[in-house]
Amino acid sequence: MSEFSVVGMTTGQALPDPRLDVFVKGSGPALLLAHGAGGGIHGNFGLVLDDLARDHTLVGPHYPGAGGTAVAEKPLELDELADQLVASAVAAGQESFTLLGESLGSAVAVRVATRHPARVRALVLTAGFPVADPVLALAAQLIKTLAAADQWGDVARLACLSCMSATDLADIEPADLDTLVAQTLAAMPPGTVDHFDLVSRVDVRADLAHLSIPVMVVAPTGDRLVLPDSSYRLAANITDAKLVELPGAAHVLNEADRSAWLRHVRAFLRTLPPRAA
Repeated sequence: MSEFSVVGMTTGQALPDPRLDVFVKGSGPALLLAHGAGGGIHGNFGLVLDDLARDHTLVGPHYPGAGGTAVAEKPLELDELADQLVASAVAAGQESFTLLGESLGSAVAVRVATRHPARVRALVLTAGFPVADPVLALAAQLIKTLAAADQWGDVARLACLSCMSATDLADIEPADLDTLVAQTLAAMPPGTVDHFDLVSRVDVRADLAHLSIPVMVVAPTGDRLVLPDSSYRLAANITDAKLVELPGAAHVLNEADRSAWLRHVRAFLRTLPPRAA
């Protein structure tokens, strides 16, 4: 696709018509949010949306099959999803932004930054991966297989086991496990299988050397779905990336770990030039 310019700035790949359901809140410099597989804007960022919106404009597109976005009619492609996120931001009046990616959203964020480099001021990549490690690849395959067999309760059980910390699980009474599974199942968007199919195909390793913007990589060290080594590989292959560890934190951050994440993110945002922070 050809390049085009906005306000005299070369902004990268031409954008499609936006078709994602988008959450918008707040005012100030823009933060574009990229959620994870089987998640959504509120599911991933809900604990910090109000805080961040005090001094930033939040733009949170939902992938196909999440939020109010229709389920995809064909397999998801990373380039198309990246372009749709940017189109959503531009449609919301935000020509440039800092991008916060969680899990699959980290790979989406990296691809946005390489396809639309002039629009992206900085990246925050949490529980991310450049390519699925064996644990994540096996989990994605299990989710697809179980879903194909209509064993959605087992998909939810796998999600609880993989995405919560051993400490958080230990605090749950055995009699309450079924309730936890039911709540997890109810929160899964219709596009979950499509999202994990994309997880199994993502590979942004070649993109990393092309990033020349400020990047913070956040590694939850207790993550059992995306192993911390994946975050370490991201940081090691991005020039001058800042690595932050959340000790013992799981793939889905609990309230205490999300509060620590917010402190790190706000400290990082304060280091950015005024138009980016």
